Amino acid sequence: MVQLKDIEKVIKILDKETKKFKNPIVSEVSFENNPYKVLISCLLSLRTKDAITAQAINNLFKKAKTPKEILKLTTRQIENLIYPVGFYKTKSKRIKEISKVLIENYNSKVPSDIKELLKLRGVGRKTANIVLVYAFNKKAIPIDVHCNRIPNRLGWIKTKTPEQTELELRKILPKKYWIDFNNTFVIFGQNICVPVSPFCSKCRINKYCSKIGVKRYR
Repeated sequence: MVQLKDIEKVIKILDKETKKFKNPIVSEVSFENNPYKVLISCLLSLRTKDAITAQAINNLFKKAKTPKEILKLTTRQIENLIYPVGFYKTKSKRIKEISKVLIENYNSKVPSDIKELLKLRGVGRKTANIVLVYAFNKKAIPIDVHCNRIPNRLGWIKTKTPEQTELELRKILPKKYWIDFNNTFVIFGQNICVPVSPFCSKCRINKYCSKIGVKRYR
């Protein structure tokens, strides 16, 4: 069974090591203190590389910065602004739908409560938790592919779905690490602990890793 002291050692090492790399796009957006932009950025980033997401965000927010301004755009205009993000046609519709709901039900403000966020069409637990962490600095554990894969690879947990991973991490991860967990593990997963053939020779937490599911590494 994983020991709390080992979890804390790993997190402290990764927190230091990941500062060498570029922040994920949603982390960068969070510095602007704009919850609406964080929410839209997260929606755009799903199944899309950061470089493409960043360009789409810049294009869209140059044209429209608020829910009311978004509603003035046609769906086709939004599609053209966010292309080529993954599923850009579906996302353009979601952006308009969510903007309309924010205006009608939340006075154009993004809610800071997970139950309210989950009422927004197209917003799942990952996106809701990202908004809580990056827009409102609330303690939550957003789970993307990296945050799901790496704790399992380390041997901390044994889960299959992001929902299961979030639940198990809530049990073993001290709350003081929740807010930074996503950013740290996404950076680590993008640069070192990649999905296929991770860079174990460069990894500073190699000795703490059980390498569960790793068939080959560099």
